[in-house]
Amino acid sequence: MTDPAGAGPQPIRVLIADDHALFRRGLRTVLELDGDIVVVDEADDGFAAVERAEAHVPDVVLMDVRMPRCGGIEACQAIKERVPSARIVMLTMSDEESDLFEAVRAGANGYVLKDVPGDEIAAGIRAVQGGDSLISPSMASKLLAEFAQMRRRGQQMVADHLPRLTDREGEVLALVARGLGNREIGKELFISENTVKSHVRNILEKLQLHTRMEAAMYAVRQNLINPPAAGNG
Repeated sequence: MTDPAGAGPQPIRVLIADDHALFRRGLRTVLELDGDIVVVDEADDGFAAVERAEAHVPDVVLMDVRMPRCGGIEACQAIKERVPSARIVMLTMSDEESDLFEAVRAGANGYVLKDVPGDEIAAGIRAVQGGDSLISPSMASKLLAEFAQMRRRGQQMVADHLPRLTDREGEVLALVARGLGNREIGKELFISENTVKSHVRNILEKLQLHTRMEAAMYAVRQNLINPPAAGNG
């Protein structure tokens, strides 16, 4: 994000939603060390997270899954409806597959376990703000396993009703589903990173999806790619 007045890049604005005050304060301290991330506010439950997201319109929301009054997944859905520009990363202790899949369906842009180092969370925020998805490696294998099950179940739409993607958009979608970031896709297809971002935006709009992870799941359902076997690498 660049300052329109030409003063240089603006910091990434982050909202932290977690019911543990000490965790929020510690995370805020770590995130603001480098100066390119600023925490605009904190929330201790899902309702407060939605209210403060509407008030501040943050770039990224770090959201716990388990919170009182209103959980993170419900809050994620509400924020996606009211502040569609916000990217949401679920930051949680829960490694339950059901929570991961519900978060993806709710429109989350990432799913990270709380045991990762703080500097990795900061790097992940930058990646998500740049248009990539973020998922802990231990959860990625579970997502790939779900992809494989979806493929075996043959969950497909009628081909005549599929949105029409261009050949290039189909290539980009297949690479997104393989987990490649924008820069890697650009190198693979010999196009610029900005062109990749444009294709991804068009794909999400045509498919009426919100996130790259949803697009990846769609690609597997439609047999557009062969997902790698879970547990490899």
